[in-house]
Amino acid sequence: MSKLRLFVVRHGETAWVRERRFAGSRDIPITETGRHQCAAVGRALTGSAVAAVYASPLERARASAEVIAQPLGLPVRIAAAFSEMDFGAWEGLTLDEVRARFPEAWEQWRSAPHLCKRSDAEALPDVAERVAAGVETLRVAHAGQSVVLVSHAIVARVIVLGALGLGLDRLWTLDAAPAGITEIEYEPGWATVHRMNTVAHLEGAAT
Repeated sequence: MSKLRLFVVRHGETAWVRERRFAGSRDIPITETGRHQCAAVGRALTGSAVAAVYASPLERARASAEVIAQPLGLPVRIAAAFSEMDFGAWEGLTLDEVRARFPEAWEQWRSAPHLCKRSDAEALPDVAERVAAGVETLRVAHAGQSVVLVSHAIVARVIVLGALGLGLDRLWTLDAAPAGITEIEYEPGWATVHRMNTVAHLEGAAT
């Protein structure tokens, strides 16, 4: 199997990103700043010989991908495998509100996220399983090509952990900024992370 070069991009800023609210499976629009951020991503990836642009079906990812894809002259393909983690009752709440209302689950989520299981929410190992299957699909469909994937914070972290061969307990050792670019090269039996969550392209982007 030939190599796949995958550019993983977190969606642009939303109001809930600013307010530090859990969005999860909710459809939240990107802000004007988010649009400017994504335009900067599109400019940064022009010249990278991108063959396809994929996005999570959630609005903030789809809208971000459309802006990124425009200068690349490509349509946006939707891939449900890369939807954000479903946070159940936490969605719409700020980090502080979750900490106050669900102290035990919050503590586990922060200290051992891979062990945090709630009846109303998706478990991290399940997210990792569907994301890994999605990456494998891209590897088969786009062998020898470069692909952009616009997704979410947890998904981006899970993809990098998988590429590095690290466990889900290391989730919080990685950051995923809005419109940050991660570049991974996959080849048979191996993956190389060339850059992680770079944001230099956002300097000068309108705020």
